[in-house]
Amino acid sequence: MRILIVEDDPMLGDGLLHGLQLMGYVVDWFTTGAEADHALGVVHYDAVVLDLGLPGEDGMTWLRRWRERRCQIPVLVLTARDAIESRISGLDAGADDYLVKPISLDELAARLRAMTRRAAGNSAPVWRHGALEFHPAARQAFWHGKPVDLTSREAMLLELLLAHPNRLLTRDFLRDKLYDWQAGLESNTLEVHIHHLRRKIHPKIVRTFRGAGYTLGAAEDCA
Repeated sequence: MRILIVEDDPMLGDGLLHGLQLMGYVVDWFTTGAEADHALGVVHYDAVVLDLGLPGEDGMTWLRRWRERRCQIPVLVLTARDAIESRISGLDAGADDYLVKPISLDELAARLRAMTRRAAGNSAPVWRHGALEFHPAARQAFWHGKPVDLTSREAMLLELLLAHPNRLLTRDFLRDKLYDWQAGLESNTLEVHIHHLRRKIHPKIVRTFRGAGYTLGAAEDCA
């Protein structure tokens, strides 16, 4: 899951960045709405954590602007404004959730997971595909009932495939989701992760469409 944080407080922004990264998320952090707006134009984010008290145009302005453009990305508003009227205004402007500072990082992560599951149309706590069982909250996979030892990137890749079971996912799309802009990537990094998923779960868990991308293997082939 790739998260965009828009927060101008350097201590909080840095804490959110590194805290979510330690939980296995791919995170980009910006301090202004203009920077975040540019990033949204070039990266397929799964969710935005948006502070309202931004320099220049505030977060509410940017949220309304994104919704006017039909940008449907889930947005969690993070703010010190705890008045009921502020919460109502944020939700009416298009926010999917609202947290008042100070926050628990665990609660933030749980709310992000819930938002992205709803956005993907799959709110179930356990996803099943043939003999594969995946718990998105814990990023834990089970194959024929036995736990599969996956790295953080492998779990994220599997989650992406399961979240889009009937979609051809391009290499660029997958790289956008799995790595932030600071990551130094080798040309075959994605293929290595796919190779490991096939070895650890099933040779047909990922289908390759040469020159186009990858899809989740058919459930009947992964029984």
